[in-house]
Amino acid sequence: MSDLLLVRHGETEWSRSGRHTGWTDVPLTEHGREEARRLAPLIREHRIGAAFVSPLRRARETAELIGVHDARVDADLREWDYGAYEGITTPEIQRTRPGWFLFTDGVAPGPPEHPGETVEQVGERADRMLAKVDAASADAEGAVLLVAHGHILRVLTARRLGLAPSAGALFQLATGTLCRLGTEHGRPVITAWNIRPTPSP
Repeated sequence: MSDLLLVRHGETEWSRSGRHTGWTDVPLTEHGREEARRLAPLIREHRIGAAFVSPLRRARETAELIGVHDARVDADLREWDYGAYEGITTPEIQRTRPGWFLFTDGVAPGPPEHPGETVEQVGERADRMLAKVDAASADAEGAVLLVAHGHILRVLTARRLGLAPSAGALFQLATGTLCRLGTEHGRPVITAWNIRPTPSP
């Protein structure tokens, strides 16, 4: 099993303000672009055998800025469909649903084209993506890189570790960071999490 590298896209205006950003195709902020550029040297330390990216432009732009120009676009890496909670912050949701938590309470139904997903449905997408990762790692030498979004990558991490999709709640994931999943004694483990370059003195 090859190493699996995970990159969450750089900051957007919505991620900075805590708004749930599923299908809305918001761009990176200039700070988000800088976050991505600063990751490029860390990515170059790895031999990349295959790369996949979410179809949303904040992820695709991040992939370009970290120096990955041939990533395969895959819809299974799109962010959680938040249904009626798209663009709304957690404190706003909790005004009408006290104690609400995405991973256990789910989302309210949205419009027909974006009805919302359960955590189990996001887990099914993560499982499909991991099957593609394993197929790619069998065909190419080096790590497999995924550039995507916070919640889908958290659920995917849980599934890689053999946990329920809701266990993605345990893995806080910041914008513009690199994570690595590897193995120990043949079993999947986290080998690095929320890595950013060391600031220059």
